[in-house]
Amino acid sequence: MTTQPSSASIPGTLPDKKGSPLSSFEFWPGWIFYTPVVIYWILLGIRYRDFSTPTAANPRIETGGLCGESKSGILDMAGATAAKWIAPYTTLYTSSDDTQRALDTMERKGLTFPVVVKPDVGCNGTGVKLVKTEAELNSALAAFPRGVHLVIQRLIPYRHEAGLFYIRHPDSPHGTISSLTYKDIPALVGNGHDTVLDLLKQDPRTKLLLHIYTPRLQNRLNDVLAAGESIDLVFTGNHCKGAIFRNGAVDITPALTARLDEIMQDIPDFHFGRVDVKFDSVEALRAGEKFEIIEINGVGSEATHIWDSRTTLKEAYVAQFHHYGETFRIGAKKKKAGWKSSGFWHGIRLWRRQKRLLASYPMND
Repeated sequence: MTTQPSSASIPGTLPDKKGSPLSSFEFWPGWIFYTPVVIYWILLGIRYRDFSTPTAANPRIETGGLCGESKSGILDMAGATAAKWIAPYTTLYTSSDDTQRALDTMERKGLTFPVVVKPDVGCNGTGVKLVKTEAELNSALAAFPRGVHLVIQRLIPYRHEAGLFYIRHPDSPHGTISSLTYKDIPALVGNGHDTVLDLLKQDPRTKLLLHIYTPRLQNRLNDVLAAGESIDLVFTGNHCKGAIFRNGAVDITPALTARLDEIMQDIPDFHFGRVDVKFDSVEALRAGEKFEIIEINGVGSEATHIWDSRTTLKEAYVAQFHHYGETFRIGAKKKKAGWKSSGFWHGIRLWRRQKRLLASYPMND
């Protein structure tokens, strides 16, 4: 093997299976995979007489977090209890003299390098940059267009990353974790004579995903790594950017569920979404300890265990239909309580705006 998860082997996950390193649908074109989901959404919209019902599931968030929402805006809603578990952050609006203004706001927030710079409105890890020095901060900020909001967040020291999907119905006193996904960052390990490109072509998984890895590594493709030397192939823990997702459902414990429920109930009227965290160890995570929240995603997020290569297509759709069904059920309850959905056309306008913004962001690290 020329690659391995840089987070090493995380115990407690489901045993590996033999076969293809990719699932049969893992990198299907989005319009193919999501067509049944869209049809299901339309059927539910007809049933509930409002296609935007899910946006009422988290009514204090723009579109409930379906699209166009502010990442910092969600984190800003956290009360004192929840805030203790969120990695410190600040925001910046790109304009002029960005680097100095960023340094000033970092100082006010007690942030020091390394930090992560990312768009305040975005998805799929687009534009996320790891910044270790002032020079790198200057380059990262210059790569973004003027007039966009950015989040600058302390780099969480924990190595491992996971996505925890949280659901709480308005008429229920407690929430549940419906999905836990480990996000492995693949690392390329050198042998002293092959180039980075050669190593990518030799690995069973990366050779199928050269279109994802080579643009990011274009300046190192001809480098020869020393024996044992390794480089991470991606920084962001995102499936479509090259991270490897593994189902960690066996590690959902009452202690972890209670801790996440405590945190999420300190965010007003939040009922449905994925909480992305970094954590110290599986043992600590199972105990509901030693983790920090990177960001909180609303109704537009997925239960990402579906991208584990061991997940069958049937299992993936069962999970998708269950979660989208829950958004309609929760949204309907919130509407009955007096909240309003965002409206179909308002959501379309925000989706188009987000799409334009994503196209303007630099390549992620």
